[in-house]
Amino acid sequence: METAIAHGHEAHTEHATSTGLDNRKLLMWAFLASDCLFFGSFIMTYLLYKGKNLVGPLPAQIYDIPYTSVSAFVLLMSSVTMVLALAAIQRGDQRGLRVWLLATALLGSVFVGGQYYEFTTFVHEGLRPSTNLFGTTFFVLTGFHGAHVTVGIIILLSLLITSLVGRLPRSESLTVEIAGLYWHFVDIVWIVIFTVVYLIPDAPAVPH
Repeated sequence: METAIAHGHEAHTEHATSTGLDNRKLLMWAFLASDCLFFGSFIMTYLLYKGKNLVGPLPAQIYDIPYTSVSAFVLLMSSVTMVLALAAIQRGDQRGLRVWLLATALLGSVFVGGQYYEFTTFVHEGLRPSTNLFGTTFFVLTGFHGAHVTVGIIILLSLLITSLVGRLPRSESLTVEIAGLYWHFVDIVWIVIFTVVYLIPDAPAVPH
């Protein structure tokens, strides 16, 4: 009996590091920290060239703030469903886990679909990555974020399938927690991007 308990304890702690964190969780934190550098550089580049466009279209001419606000709200609500998914697996509720994982993936898909619609609308209105500084920095920054959301959706659907085949028991709740860290990071980054890109108005450019 004692041997079985000891083996179980070893199995539970075999991924622990000197920090006390599971190595997978520590790796995710390291990845998110490095990703902050990428997003930070893109955001700073956008701010550096903000308001320096001499040709249009300009942000005030094409932005639809109410539409983008709804998309932002949808993505933020997906953080709530992600929390519910983690809570479900921690109490051994497989049905709840699947429902909330699916809900999170669907909300993320709605956001990505809304971003695709916004991109195509901007292109039809004459804004492309090569149009001006605004177009270049806008598409790179928001497109990079959209790619992260897409990866997150794939992760969520993979967890859903794993649960459906019975390979995501309560003891593997850390896997869902790590996926949740990534998803919450993506949501937090969007709050920053939405504020910087959509809500802070441009200063008028001064022609040389």
